[in-house]
Amino acid sequence: MDPVTHGLIGASASQSFANKKKIRYISMVGFISALLPDLDVLIGSSADPLLQLEYHRQFSHALAFIPIGALLASCLLWWFVKSTLSFKETYLFSLLGFATAGIGDTFTSYGVQLLWPFTNERFDWNIISVFDPLFSLGLITAVGLAFYKKKQWFAWLGIGWIILYLSWGFYQQKKARQIAFELARQRNHSIEEITVKPTIANEILWSIRYVDNGRLYADGLRLFPFSEPIIYPGTSTPLLSWKEKYEQFQGTTLYEDIRRFNELSGGILIAHPKDDQVIGDGRYAMLPTSLSPLWGIKIDSLAPNQHIKFKTYRDPNSKVRQHFKDMLLGKQVK
Repeated sequence: MDPVTHGLIGASASQSFANKKKIRYISMVGFISALLPDLDVLIGSSADPLLQLEYHRQFSHALAFIPIGALLASCLLWWFVKSTLSFKETYLFSLLGFATAGIGDTFTSYGVQLLWPFTNERFDWNIISVFDPLFSLGLITAVGLAFYKKKQWFAWLGIGWIILYLSWGFYQQKKARQIAFELARQRNHSIEEITVKPTIANEILWSIRYVDNGRLYADGLRLFPFSEPIIYPGTSTPLLSWKEKYEQFQGTTLYEDIRRFNELSGGILIAHPKDDQVIGDGRYAMLPTSLSPLWGIKIDSLAPNQHIKFKTYRDPNSKVRQHFKDMLLGKQVK
């Protein structure tokens, strides 16, 4: 989730157990503690671009790290709140805030290594976008009123809003998955892997990605309450057989980097449609119907012992924005 929403969830969790006299200090502790796990973005190396991707949402978001992370947060924050909160209180409310970060991110896409160091599996429930303004607005209102009015029950309203909104996302995703499987059946496809997730900033337009017989298919789906679902047929492309294509580079840094990127991409690698030297993560694109990846790695076969370059390909031009808007509003698209 975006940093502001992370902080609001952390503040809401802490406020829920606060008393009137201390609620403002407790809000600050919960808010800041929920932000700290995302400092993992500072872990990186200019020589090895994949290092940051590997550590993002890794140990700092794991359940096993919560007590340690909360202790670090307490040591930092107690100096600012010690006039009101004891160190024990600071730790307990830091624990509440810090715990929400990794758990909150599992509701989005990309994945969180919740059970690190016991497994490197990434958990992603794909029921809310990493940025959803409606979700955040409800939290801003509840947390802000709890802070201003010094009344705990506003925080409980915030918790209720979180549960209500995520429940709606779960319902929307379940419905989208059912439609996705029916769509595949109509095409005589047998789904081997599937990802169904909301597009950016909404719960109305969904992205469907599934694999059948070595090909990745992308479609859009509009689910608006009390309206008929609208399917926007997309495109398909073959998954990249990277082991075969780059077999000659086994044992090199290049080959190892491709393997690492394949693992980070959930095994859904495709060639960039405009640059065959770019391997992209097929799970993400600007539009749900597109298979032009948001990011990928640039292959330099002339330098197999150097790390690859990581590239992003976000291009929210006017045509893309209009296409997205039309699908979101349920209009026909060309």
